[in-house]
Amino acid sequence: MQVKESTFLITGAASGLGAATAERLVAAGARVVLCDLNDSVNAHAQHLGASARAILADITSGEQMQQAVDAAVALGGERGLSGVVHCAGVVSVAKLVDREGNPADLESYMKTININLVGTFNVMRLAAAAMAKNVPNESGERGVIINTASIAAFDGQVGQCAYSASKAGVVGMSLPAARELSRHAIRVMAIAPGVFETPMMSEIPDEAAQALAAAVPFPKRLGKPDEFARLAEQIITNPMLNGEVIRLDGGIRMQ
Repeated sequence: MQVKESTFLITGAASGLGAATAERLVAAGARVVLCDLNDSVNAHAQHLGASARAILADITSGEQMQQAVDAAVALGGERGLSGVVHCAGVVSVAKLVDREGNPADLESYMKTININLVGTFNVMRLAAAAMAKNVPNESGERGVIINTASIAAFDGQVGQCAYSASKAGVVGMSLPAARELSRHAIRVMAIAPGVFETPMMSEIPDEAAQALAAAVPFPKRLGKPDEFARLAEQIITNPMLNGEVIRLDGGIRMQ
């Protein structure tokens, strides 16, 4: 699939991985619809120029995400929606039993699962339904879906039961979704980032962030959002990448 003149929906596009992906795809000649709950997504879309549109939407809402998908289809014109890069999500940390012996909050757990896992399914189902209506391109493809997992799906740390479970669910959906959507010529991939320079990292104390960076074998630093965006672009353009989860982590294995 060619990036140039194709249209992509990017969630979590106000900052971090989503914003970097939008910027890279626009630079490569794509049209993008930037979707986020943060209204700063409007300023980012304006910064990217005429090829970008912004829409405020909650990924857990069927109605709001349908509006986002419809906006992307409209922007794509005759070619419709070519792909989605789903970056929206939340980080949560809570022990099953805290220092005072209190159990973890169930509502907080359910919120993390709802946003990271149910939200991913919601975006995927609506985008797939739209792309299935596309006329196949020159290589026979109708679309591509790229979801964002995490190395926490494999190397979850203490306090990450909710987050690890939600991202493991994203990993678990990748292959069955790819198998199902193959009949529609739609590919499904997932990227599992390690520790990256994103707004989520700002929630972690500096000392902890420095320790995480030092734990990366090479390069010994946090990942840069554009490195995620580069991989997303490569997935879009390589038709043999399907049904797989790619770790993007500099070789780190969490303890």
